Parts: sequence; C-alpha cells; structure tokens
Amino acid sequence: MNKKKVAVGGAAVGAGVVAAGAAITGTFLGSILRAALLAPDPVADQPDPLLETPRQAPEHLDVRAADGTALNVVAYGPPDGELMVLVHGWTCSTHYWYPQINAFGHRYRVIAYDQRGHGDSPRGKTKLSVELLGQDLQAVLTAVVPKGRRALVAGHSMGGMTILSWAKQFPQAVPEVARAVVLTSTCSDHLLPNLGLIPLDLPTVLSPMEYFTGRLVAGATVHLPRTKMSSKVTQYIALNTTSRRSHVDFVDEMVAACPGRSRGKWGNAMVDLEVTEGLDALVVPTVVVVGADDKLTPKVHADAMAAVLRGRGHLEDLVVWPGIGHMSSIENAEGYNTLLTDLLDRTAG
Repeated sequence: MNKKKVAVGGAAVGAGVVAAGAAITGTFLGSILRAALLAPDPVADQPDPLLETPRQAPEHLDVRAADGTALNVVAYGPPDGELMVLVHGWTCSTHYWYPQINAFGHRYRVIAYDQRGHGDSPRGKTKLSVELLGQDLQAVLTAVVPKGRRALVAGHSMGGMTILSWAKQFPQAVPEVARAVVLTSTCSDHLLPNLGLIPLDLPTVLSPMEYFTGRLVAGATVHLPRTKMSSKVTQYIALNTTSRRSHVDFVDEMVAACPGRSRGKWGNAMVDLEVTEGLDALVVPTVVVVGADDKLTPKVHADAMAAVLRGRGHLEDLVVWPGIGHMSSIENAEGYNTLLTDLLDRTAG
C-alpha cells in the first residue's frame, strides 16, 4: 500500500478519534450543565451569621514553607486555648472556615492558612504536587504547635488530602503534634474514577473519556466569572439540591476568587492522587465525615478510608450526613462544630 495513503488514512482515523472524544467530552459537560440548570433553586433564606467575616481581628503568623514561600497563616483566640489547625480545600481559602472561626475563635486557638495559590498565599516557584501539600502543612504545624502541645487537625477536600500527604511523609510527627484528625469530604486515591458529577449511565467503554473529561475540567485555568449560571453549577457540583441561598452565594464567591492558574495547576496535581499510606500513619483518633449527596468525593471514599482506619484501630467515627453535599462543614456547620467539640472532649488530657 502507498505510504502516503497510509499516512493520510492514519491521520484521518486520528482526527476521527479526536473528534469523537471531543463530542463525548461535550456530551459529558453538557449533561452536567443541563442537570445544574434543571436542579431546584437554592432555598431563599436570611444571611447565615456563621458565614459573616469574623469580628475578631486575626493574628497573622509568620510562616514560611521549606522553599521559602510565605504562607498566609491566621490565628484567632487565646494562645493557651485548645488548639485547632484547619486546612481548606481546592479553590477555597481561610474563609471556608468562617463557621468554625466564628463559633470557636473566642475560646479556642483556631489556626487556618491559605494553601499555595489560594487566598493571600502566593503559588511560589516550586512545582505544585500532592507531596508539596504535606510539606507545607508540616511547616505550618512546626510553626504554630508549641512543643509539648498537640492540636486537633481538620482538613476539607484537598485539605484532607493534605493531611494524608503530611502523615505519609512525616509519620513520626503525627502523634507528636496531632491529638486527633478529622478527614472531611475527602479521599485518599482514585479521585477521578469515582466522581459522581455526570448524570448519565454510560457504557464501560466510555469510562476513559469520563476520566479525560474530569482531568480536562480539573486542569482548566480559565477565569470563572460569577453569574446566575455559575451559581447553579456551583450548587450542583459542590452543595446539594436543598442548599440555602446564603451558602451557595458564599461558596460561589469564594470559588470565583481563586486564580484560574492556581486552580488548574492544583487540579492537575491532584488527579492521580495516591496518599493511602497516610492512613496507616494516622495513629491518633480519626473521624471521617462525608455528605451523602457529595458528588466530588462520594461516600465510597469515606467508606474505604474508614475501613483502613478501623483495621488499624484508629477510626474514632464515620459520620455520614443525609442531604449534605461536598461543602459539608458549611452546609451542616452546627453539626460539624458539635463534632469538633465532642472530639476535643474525648481526646482531652
């Protein structure tokens, strides 16, 4: 056969595959958009006082990562109070923890920080990776947990992955600085294969395209403007169908504020997440929390992590909240705050 004809034929086949992939990707994204637009509007309500900017001015702590990057670390409450270190998730900031800062900032020592490229923390020059997440947390914990004291360490979504990355890389530090851990709406591996975003029953042969679509969306660096449509998509992806308007607006504004390049670079860093070994290093009481309606890190992840922790004898509790989505500690702030208070009481001494 003529080599030129073979080359042309091969190019045609390649173009066909690309076109088919683009069509399937468009189908996936279109199905998400349609589901978001058809979902019920948020429940109209009054502003949630727990989401207000804390009246107490934060103390800004001087913390630098191992590569010298200055991290924005804020502290509320008395220095000698019970210590909490809170780690936010992808596209969020320290604002994510306002419900906990407002509830506890007057009596506990509540510390939160902006992950690189989020809030007021620069991305720095080091290539973003899951390992870097854990290394940055180690720098924060070293700086904010006084010698001889231990903190309750809670992480949401990428924040939970950060804790697992930290435990995997610094297992000896876990019992020294952590009295308890809360893994909230997170996972330890297989992030993209278990997404619950696409409302379609697809043939198994198309599952690689579902993965490709997830990777494409996670790595996108475009700016996300705030519109009525963006609010609907945020609600569909990150919250639940009975969300309060105040919660949806708060999350939509926070996500839109995340720089596109940071969002995309961190998205690419997380897609092949594997920090299961970190579960073995969590040798302190650990609570796993998930919303039953979580589409980003569905309950299957919580069940898997809880099984490992239970087998090691360190699972304090597995908490599943019906009618709650991915932003669980905002959507059910009262329940989450009670959980943290109870965990502090059970690990006192």
